[in-house]
Amino acid sequence: MKLATLKTDSRDGRLIVVNRTLERFADAPAAWPTMQSALDDWARARDELDALYRALQAGAVAGRALDMQRLAAPLPRAYQWLDGSAYLNHVELVRKARGAEMPAALLTDPLMYQGGGDVMLGCRDAITAGSEDHGIDLEAEVCVVTDDVPAACALTDAARRIQLIGIINDISLRNLIPAELAKGFGFVHGKPPTAFAPVWATPDELGDAWRDAKVHLPLRTWVNEQPLGAPECGVDMQFDFAQLIAHAAATRPLGAGTIIGSGTISNRDSSRGFCCLAEARMLEIIAHGEPRTEFLKFGDRVTIDMTDADGESIFGAIEQTVTQR
Repeated sequence: MKLATLKTDSRDGRLIVVNRTLERFADAPAAWPTMQSALDDWARARDELDALYRALQAGAVAGRALDMQRLAAPLPRAYQWLDGSAYLNHVELVRKARGAEMPAALLTDPLMYQGGGDVMLGCRDAITAGSEDHGIDLEAEVCVVTDDVPAACALTDAARRIQLIGIINDISLRNLIPAELAKGFGFVHGKPPTAFAPVWATPDELGDAWRDAKVHLPLRTWVNEQPLGAPECGVDMQFDFAQLIAHAAATRPLGAGTIIGSGTISNRDSSRGFCCLAEARMLEIIAHGEPRTEFLKFGDRVTIDMTDADGESIFGAIEQTVTQR
């Protein structure tokens, strides 16, 4: 099934069920008015929401026309937002770009940071920044959403904790990050609010493209309608989502609705293109001695989407314009 959140006067919006082609929706049952309320009671909510989804698909429920402009992030504010960096090619390139050393345990211990979950951007919300000098960059990723995960969750149990899947733009301000990380305490200013595709889908909606706790499809990005890349999400992912969940829960439980990101999708085969501008710039520095690709400017447009084997969007596209705060 596919779920989304309609913008309302409430910060948390209203949970809706969306049909497979993202054209129509129906309000979720009154027992689960928001996405978080459904995730808190997922064992019961899932079956009733899925029944409504099937009725909407079959035409037994008419539904209403879906307008992406009216959608918030599926979870407009989240108790827990953790972003991994599972694609080591991305780690190597961006660290090289800022002159940072590679972690000694890179192959065995996932990188992960805790993001701000209080404000999540919808699929048409603007990317805002105070200055172009901040080095505004997109980062296209896959994310998963969990139910309650116990502390010290076994790796063999972690995959079944994944209930929903989506795609995100984990926006970065590249020129603020080096000085911030040099303090030795993590991201704050370099990571403004993250944007989400309009719809989250249950793993079964991806069919064979969801296996081994990975998504096996390309994630496509454009800047100003020009293709930036379409790296394969199932290729070069050092840590799958089960491993990321087990890592996140090593010393603490994760509450229902925890969002875990994959990190920027990145393939060692650069012919597939990129899901961020920093990687393109680093390869240009290696080849030419200087970057030729600019970071995002005010007025630039970013699009991120993932399609199925029939070319249909699975989660709906993220379409954002860069604006000055």
